[in-house]
Amino acid sequence: MGLGGITISNKFGDVSYEAMNESLQKLKMRYLKGNYPNYDERISRLKKLVELVKDNSELLTTAIEKDFGTRHKQISLIADINSTMQFANHAIKNLSKWIKPSKKSPNFPLNLIGAKASVEYQPFGVVGIISPWNFPVNLSIGPLVDIFAAGNGAMIKLSEFVPNTSELLAELISNKFSVDEVIVVNGNMQTSVDFTKLEFDHLIYTGSSDIAKKVSAAAATNLVPLTLELGGKSPVVVGENTNIDKIVSRVMFGKLFNSGQICVSPDYLLMPDKKVDSFVEGAKNFIQEKFPTIKNNPDYTSLIHRSHFERVQSYIDDARQKGAKIIEVNPANEDLSQQEHNKIPPTIILNPTEDMEIMKNEIFGPVLPIKTYSSFADSISYINNKSKPLALYYFGDDKNEIENLKNSTSSGSFVVNDTIFQTAQYNIPFGGVGTSGSGSYRGHPGFLNFSHKRSIYRGSKLLDVTKMIFAPYTDKTLKMIDRLTK
Repeated sequence: MGLGGITISNKFGDVSYEAMNESLQKLKMRYLKGNYPNYDERISRLKKLVELVKDNSELLTTAIEKDFGTRHKQISLIADINSTMQFANHAIKNLSKWIKPSKKSPNFPLNLIGAKASVEYQPFGVVGIISPWNFPVNLSIGPLVDIFAAGNGAMIKLSEFVPNTSELLAELISNKFSVDEVIVVNGNMQTSVDFTKLEFDHLIYTGSSDIAKKVSAAAATNLVPLTLELGGKSPVVVGENTNIDKIVSRVMFGKLFNSGQICVSPDYLLMPDKKVDSFVEGAKNFIQEKFPTIKNNPDYTSLIHRSHFERVQSYIDDARQKGAKIIEVNPANEDLSQQEHNKIPPTIILNPTEDMEIMKNEIFGPVLPIKTYSSFADSISYINNKSKPLALYYFGDDKNEIENLKNSTSSGSFVVNDTIFQTAQYNIPFGGVGTSGSGSYRGHPGFLNFSHKRSIYRGSKLLDVTKMIFAPYTDKTLKMIDRLTK
């Protein structure tokens, strides 16, 4: 129990469904009474989120670093701390506009006789958040910004893969917020399973597509609406006439930031065969400059857990056994077979085939397969024969290629000549499509996503329309129908 809120935690195991459900019912109580947070309360909550993150940035970045083993604090400052504060400050600045009802025009002839229509934005109630480990502040507090802006309460299941960060966040949140605002849950895998069975008014899950299927099945039992922020294999398409020297740094930044442990990290590269050698050479030079050493380099992020290390390493081993060319970029030729942290050096895989595990699964690590195409149209066909990605990246300046790729494919986001930065924008939605997710958040789209768009209609005071269209049905009624049809 914090100063105001509640944390349900069991460091040595799981939290029971009954304990979570009891707390959820307490959280839902005010909404069942119709006591929705007004504008001032929502602004107060958002300002407290900014204070929480800003005042505890050193504690949070230290906890994240400890959980990863090696992750530079500046990565967490960029991607977890500052970005979250920007999202919250943007909501504070714009909430007064977002919450205003939207006036709509009733259909003819009702619009001519005084009928009125509008859309008002009402909180769903209590939203559940299942947050991942890769950006533990951004992807827990970030959705909470939009959820609070929309007037909802929240219940958060934090990731067990970052125990120090999750424990700290639970303490900070419970000390900052009351029991009717937000509740934090910490526990192991079974806790997450039982969390999905709770009767939330909405649930947002960020994680893998495989787990999302189980989340969706559990939520369906209570008809809980879902926002799913998943991943997938986000391709990078390099145009036929693209200057490779101009793109290497941006592609490799996207692949190596946080060691590729990002849902929108470039997963594989599609490029003309004639450009592969120059790209590989440029990538080697980039890695040499940025990471002259790896093993004890604080700038090079560890993989989060031994199981993740073994999974990514198994993809590399499988590709090697099946004939792919493996280019491991280890500038200092360090022996990484014995290491305290789970580091895999930047690895390029040439000529991967579809039977390789590296091309079947989201990588989530510092490994970049490169496939070649004969014509640009082939790259479009290849992408469309795969599951819809969370992000699709294009590098080049050919307007026809850009338009063809954009208009002939489907992805959560489409990015030209950059990687990852689309997720930091608070004026465009962040979300997937198909197997890469459903729903979106960030800024106004996030406010709308976590709001019930309630239709309001006020009938005419001037005329009773029912007399014109209700029984007895005559030729006069038919003429009215014909007029409405025209």
